[in-house]
Amino acid sequence: MRAIGPALAAGLLFGLSTPAAKTLLSVAGPWMLAGLLYLGSGVGLGCFRLVRALGGRVSREAPLRRADWPWLTGAIVIGGVVGPVLLMFGLAGGSASEASLLLNLESVLTAALAWLVFREHVHARIGTGMLLITAGALLLAWPGDGVRFDSGELLVAGACLAWAVDNNLTRKVSGGDPVLIAALKGAVAGAVNLTISSVTGAEFPGVVPALGALFVGLLGYGLSLVLFVRALRELAAARTGAYFAVAPFAGAVAAVVALGEPVTIQLAAGGALMLAGVWLHVTERHEHEHVHEALEHDHLHRHDEHHQHTHAPGVSLTEPHTHAHVHGPLRHRHPHYPDLHHRHGH
Repeated sequence: MRAIGPALAAGLLFGLSTPAAKTLLSVAGPWMLAGLLYLGSGVGLGCFRLVRALGGRVSREAPLRRADWPWLTGAIVIGGVVGPVLLMFGLAGGSASEASLLLNLESVLTAALAWLVFREHVHARIGTGMLLITAGALLLAWPGDGVRFDSGELLVAGACLAWAVDNNLTRKVSGGDPVLIAALKGAVAGAVNLTISSVTGAEFPGVVPALGALFVGLLGYGLSLVLFVRALRELAAARTGAYFAVAPFAGAVAAVVALGEPVTIQLAAGGALMLAGVWLHVTERHEHEHVHEALEHDHLHRHDEHHQHTHAPGVSLTEPHTHAHVHGPLRHRHPHYPDLHHRHGH
């Protein structure tokens, strides 16, 4: 499925940003760094859109609608403002390798919220994978005399919860322009956190560290989010979160190699449990006869089996293209995920 590649790439970029952020914390405070990372995402993607517009290349993606703004606002506040601050403070108090692996909790919490709150279908295979990932996280928090999360680990877990809520809210607007969504999120969240850090007396780092943080943010939070939103359209929140779970492993490996952090038995065993859980998620195959109810919406699409419709005069026929279109009732059977067209009951 073509959405798997963007989901994996999003996870890889985000995963590598974790040890990079750990290094930058030596020259910037947690709140200041959180702001710089997201500002780099917003400014970088905003410039990209501006250059494309000046060159006459107009986005073919669907515009954001009035109904999208409450969902996007929630995603910006919870995922853009709260989440990165919690992660930066968590990284400041612990190792990058353990924090990276604990980020696997994001996929578990994303799937749990998708299932319990947003009624996305999650079956036994996904549930078993969630349990294995959770067991790995608990093992990482085991000091020998019982499970005890220290303050750093609790902050990382809090960041995971914030981004899990963010992922499910962003799913609601995933039919819109992913570059615009990521640019708005980065610019607003980055400006808010930079303002708060400045008001509280945080010192601005030097020019070189600041540019480094902006670049890490552009790749690890900006481009990563663009790819994540593209994947959400076809895989929905729980499955996209499962593929995105390559991020913690990429971050842990980078922390061990680049920062010289030790590979402990606890780290290896916890990682192995989490890897088994992720494997269950990414090898899932879901197929059954299902019914598509009549539906009208707007998103970038090609004329596949779900998009056999006529066009109003003046609509571009070059594929892929965007316009409001109607899906008639349809019953068929094929492998699928709970994407924009498969959010049915089971």
